[in-house]
Amino acid sequence: MCGSFCTFSRALPVMEALLHDGCDVIPIMSETAYSTDTRFGKAADFTDKIEKLTNHKIIHTIRDAEPIGPREMCDLLIVAPCTGNTLAKLAHGITDTAVTMAVKSHLRILRPVLLCAATNDALGASAQNIGRLMNTKNIYFVPLSQDDPQKKPKSLVADFSKIPEYADKALAGIQAQPVITL
Repeated sequence: MCGSFCTFSRALPVMEALLHDGCDVIPIMSETAYSTDTRFGKAADFTDKIEKLTNHKIIHTIRDAEPIGPREMCDLLIVAPCTGNTLAKLAHGITDTAVTMAVKSHLRILRPVLLCAATNDALGASAQNIGRLMNTKNIYFVPLSQDDPQKKPKSLVADFSKIPEYADKALAGIQAQPVITL
């Protein structure tokens, strides 16, 4: 999870659904997402809830995220939410958060990564990064659509409810379509 705090409430039910389907969910949060209180809630409330739900401590440091690939800890890595900032870092090989390290470490062993983007500039500055990542081996996207075309015309948010379906496709090496619905 990255710092698109307004979408945390969408991510938690998906975690519950994945757990209900028998998945072992290992939570990973960027340092900012892990420690920042916002108008959407207190960080400690989210982290406590996630740790109780998954029965795992949250990985929230670069050091703790690095072994994910070498230890083959995950079949699929899902970044939900994935901010424009994280999209940019991934597109340009910047590894300075627990989430970007987790992705780098996981891709190192050629396993799939599913991005559930949520960014106010997806049709602006982040568009080039989304395009670059769509052309990157083992990177897959959950479908994106405009969440408020009038007030935020460049904003796209993934359909979090589609994560389980798109996770199955990503595990099979398929980018399910459509990716962007306007």
